[in-house]
Amino acid sequence: MKRRTRTLIDLDRNHVWHPFTQMKEWRAEDPIIIERGRGNYLIDTEGKKYLDGVSSLWANVHGHRKREIDRAVKGQLGKVAHSTLLGLGNVPSIELARRLTAIAPRGLTKVFYSDDGSTAVEIALKMAFQYWEQTKKKNTKKKFIAFTGAYHGDTFGSMSVGEIDIFVRKYRPLLFETLRAPYPYCYRCTLKMSYPGCKTACLGVFEEMLRERRGETAACVIEPGFEGAAGMISAPPGFLKGVRRLTRRYGVLMIADEVAAGFGRTGHMFACDAEGVSPDLLCLAKGLTGGYLPLAATLATDRIYRAFLGKHDEFKAFFHGHTYTGNPLGCVAAIANLDVFERERTLDALKGRISLLKELLNGLADLPRVGDIRQTGLVAGIELVKDRATKEPYPANERVGHRVCMEARKSGLMIRPLGDTVVLMPPLSIKEKELEKMVRITRGCIERLTR
Repeated sequence: MKRRTRTLIDLDRNHVWHPFTQMKEWRAEDPIIIERGRGNYLIDTEGKKYLDGVSSLWANVHGHRKREIDRAVKGQLGKVAHSTLLGLGNVPSIELARRLTAIAPRGLTKVFYSDDGSTAVEIALKMAFQYWEQTKKKNTKKKFIAFTGAYHGDTFGSMSVGEIDIFVRKYRPLLFETLRAPYPYCYRCTLKMSYPGCKTACLGVFEEMLRERRGETAACVIEPGFEGAAGMISAPPGFLKGVRRLTRRYGVLMIADEVAAGFGRTGHMFACDAEGVSPDLLCLAKGLTGGYLPLAATLATDRIYRAFLGKHDEFKAFFHGHTYTGNPLGCVAAIANLDVFERERTLDALKGRISLLKELLNGLADLPRVGDIRQTGLVAGIELVKDRATKEPYPANERVGHRVCMEARKSGLMIRPLGDTVVLMPPLSIKEKELEKMVRITRGCIERLTR
């Protein structure tokens, strides 16, 4: 190990507190320190290359050091790095808003910027709540419906509509109550005895909940296409459309959290596009800037926007904001990202890669510890189980998913687990040979560590 790498590791241990990390274990290991990136690879301080199999936490789109995005950010640095949107406009934020509303699902015409996915969801929740406060004389619509297995971020509102216990358990006394509908986790569906089929079962429970609670429900928040942090749980075709149909029927707003699913991950620009769904509020982040800079956007309809219009002394404005709202550097990166989508016809090029990934994943089905393989577009989750016949999971302390992903690093593949689900979510720019390499390494690691 180089002296510089050792120095950086020591400094990291002394000063950096890592997210979602047990620091006692971290400090006992020699971590990888990333220094550079190029294309679909990350390069550490020792010069070793790693295929970025999770897009640097589901964010990178066109690869690292994409020339067009690099150039756009450098060009903006020659003008201004930041100016506030409080009482001012800036050129990149205006141009990006025009571009986003042109490609978003129909009816989403207004853009409110923030910094990350959690804040984008927080904003949507506050907008939905305030909308009803300002449109109903006596508002009773103060609750939200979210889904089992949901993850919407780590601020208090987004945690309240999230469910994954390890993320929210310690904070429950600080969170507001949320109604919970079943998301169709078909591999472990518990509703088949009551309803004919997982999708139908979940929609049936959801409609019953809306029928009983519509008078007190402000909005339903959902991850379209797949639930990410729950283990890449793919929703059956038609489920999202069914949710939208029911929210319209019972007068409940729909918030689509596409922080992870947006910008091509599912094979469509937005997961809502796959089923022709237009939500009332759409949350975007991660791939918005191509994985370059922290920027988020919450898109809203004119109907919602108009409810916030009024005289100054009516105090109907949306009293929410961030210092770096609409940051020009982030916005030009996002514009360049959209330019690349258009110029390279990224979505068209994805079709072959998605088909190849499906074929490669099918080759893992014979592994005795692979319980379920889920794929949505260029997103996959491989659920490992102790007993395939009974679907019995591994004990948590065995950390099988973690060990598989750590083993993959030895072969030059960077992936992360969600519990014992191994996640594959490479940049959209991944080449066919790189897809084959990613799945081949993953298979080998599963075989070696789950016998």
